[in-house]
Amino acid sequence: MKIKPLADRVVIKPSAAEEKTRGGIILPDTAKEKPVVGEVVAAGPGRKGDDGKLVAMELKISDKVLYGKYSGTEVTLDGQEYLIMRESDIFAVV
Repeated sequence: MKIKPLADRVVIKPSAAEEKTRGGIILPDTAKEKPVVGEVVAAGPGRKGDDGKLVAMELKISDKVLYGKYSGTEVTLDGQEYLIMRESDIFAVV
């Protein structure tokens, strides 16, 4: 993949949606929950602080992260779905 996010943005590959419930019921596509866990596949250099200095990113490539259900912008690159969002929209590293 050839994508380089700018500033404090990251590119995330969402994990697959659950196919079954814990009880073994198979879910149709319309009932599947949007994933909230994914893997960072690209990260920008960081953002500029108020003093003009670069504030480095805390995330790195291959980190598994937890993000908001409706966070980020969905894009399709090379047939694969990705999310692009700011580092501040990510809740935690799993």
